[in-house]
Amino acid sequence: MQLGHPLPLSIPFSSFDLASRPIVAVAISGGSDSTATLLLLREHLRLSRASTQILALTVDHRLRANSRREAEDTARLCARFDIPHRILSWDGQKPSTGVPAAAREARYDLLAAAAGEAGADIVITGHTLDDQLETVAMRRARGAGIGLSGMAPVTLFDGGIWIARPMLRVRRETLRDFLRRREIGWAEDPTNTDMRFERPRIRATAAEVGPAEGELAAIEAAGLRREVLSIGAAALIENHVRSPLPGLLHLSRDFLNDGEADARVHALRILLAVTGGSPHLPDADRVVALLDRLRQPPHRATLSRALVASRRDGVWMCRETRGLPQAVPVRDGLVWDGRFRMRLASPGRPLEVTPLGSVGAAAQERDASLPPALAQTAAAAMPLVRAGEPAYGRGSSPVENVSIVPVMAPWLRYLPGFDIPAARSVSRLIGAPEIPSSPWRGHIVTRA
Repeated sequence: MQLGHPLPLSIPFSSFDLASRPIVAVAISGGSDSTATLLLLREHLRLSRASTQILALTVDHRLRANSRREAEDTARLCARFDIPHRILSWDGQKPSTGVPAAAREARYDLLAAAAGEAGADIVITGHTLDDQLETVAMRRARGAGIGLSGMAPVTLFDGGIWIARPMLRVRRETLRDFLRRREIGWAEDPTNTDMRFERPRIRATAAEVGPAEGELAAIEAAGLRREVLSIGAAALIENHVRSPLPGLLHLSRDFLNDGEADARVHALRILLAVTGGSPHLPDADRVVALLDRLRQPPHRATLSRALVASRRDGVWMCRETRGLPQAVPVRDGLVWDGRFRMRLASPGRPLEVTPLGSVGAAAQERDASLPPALAQTAAAAMPLVRAGEPAYGRGSSPVENVSIVPVMAPWLRYLPGFDIPAARSVSRLIGAPEIPSSPWRGHIVTRA
């Protein structure tokens, strides 16, 4: 069955590298936005003669009585157009509060797992300009700074799957007109008008007053500024920051004065969050004040769980030893203290991970050129894997089955495309996994 020739609406897909991929996944809820996106992608790939295959994925959140029937209706629509389709179910007990956020996390977990199993590294969603305007309105209400850039065209999820949003410049009504002209129906999710949730309330307000003139241009300008900021922060990190010891960073004195002021603040916010394992960047005003104090050594401070010490030889950073996790059992994928991920090669005897502690740190040999107290503090906050059963003896380290991988807390789950330059620099600095090449062609700097 052919859909005609919707070339103008297929143009957004041209900004993404899809033709080089054997398969791409598309999230389809059965609503108008995702249904139109799926069918337009199908047409785009046909017109461009790409051999890329499509896998449609529907998440049944099991939050409403009719959700399974709606998922099956979506499966029949996909079959009508010869598009392979899977229904993914969010099983288990649901939270009593924070349902939209929990559903979002579960949805992306399911989509990423299914895409990975099929050999796809990209999931396309149907987010529209209307969604973008709502997102920015919600963030503005919270006073978000760089968040006013809205949703990025691509986001790396959990370090391995790209979430792509090709329709961010397209209005929802445009997509619905496309479906109406082809007499293709869609489902209406009642939660989209449930005023108990923030997004429907914002959506209702937007429907009353309409989008502000020039809002799209302002959002895209904010995204451009955010990527420029990330590039500036990346340059500072690459030129002036080193890690002489795991968990210990050294910033040269030049870091405090080089580059643009905004980039310095942004770079230091990132380094503080990564060092302390904090999922959120610290407050910008507090970091501006800290930068001023760091220019006049000696000075010591803590922020975002990071200890910062300014000396004549530069600025040193490490995780403070307060608030470190208690001993917990090791499981594959465990993120410890927001700084390390545990990977188990195979099942084995019970293990636990705990901070090395001051006694263990003092027993380690280290470079005499490093500040002794700071080096010991950094070491004391590092993870120690040991046998979880007392019979194996206190302090034993059966680590042959465990790998400990550094992670970047602010981007642990979601790495917006705007932030890729800085994230790449940090990943190289601390030895985190390499960030894959982005499928979006709109970056200022395209680099593998």
